[in-house]
Amino acid sequence: MSVSVPRLPLRDELFLLGHNDDTGQPHIHRTALALGLAGAVLIDLVLAGRIALDANDARPAGDRWLRLHTNQPVGDLIADTALASIGFARAAPLLKAWLCGFSDDLYPRTRAGLVAAGILRHTTRRRLGGLVRADVYLPTHTKWAVVARARLRYLATGQERPDNHTAAFAGLVAVLGLTDHLYLDDDTVALTAHLKTIADQHHRPVRDITAAVDAAVGDLATATYR
Repeated sequence: MSVSVPRLPLRDELFLLGHNDDTGQPHIHRTALALGLAGAVLIDLVLAGRIALDANDARPAGDRWLRLHTNQPVGDLIADTALASIGFARAAPLLKAWLCGFSDDLYPRTRAGLVAAGILRHTTRRRLGGLVRADVYLPTHTKWAVVARARLRYLATGQERPDNHTAAFAGLVAVLGLTDHLYLDDDTVALTAHLKTIADQHHRPVRDITAAVDAAVGDLATATYR
């Protein structure tokens, strides 16, 4: 895909895809999206060789232990905070528990980083006849959301071979239920299954993190509807 736009961290691409380009409203519950963002941070660290999951296949993905492979910083504030939280934990954290804890304030931190980078801009809009003023965050240029979406559109239609980053992106989008927002005419169920199949062909730790995100989002949904 010949688009001269720098590749963003996986969490930033997920954040952009997770929001309406015109209104800035999230497509899914913010807490669920934050769990996806936490998974995206971990996946980038796995692909960068900074962290690893224990090799015990007998436990569910969410019960695997996280451990540092190297504490060498990445140079990204959120990613390096994640490294520190794993490295300085009293005991190796369990994957799903870490996702839930780290995601707690990750949504506003990710948004703030995108504003600082000039990718999102903060504005206000009035609602209820001007009585209520709401904060809105919109892309500064259409290219950011378009490129985040285009990576997966090209992948889904077979126009591009998946690399590890885009395959991981596909898996997170599928488990978070964001496939509709790729704006393809395909059947959503079939497209979601296709993206999961692509993601499942790549690194086992990435698949485990995606599965743990899926489980944590499922737990959230169960708790919400009780």
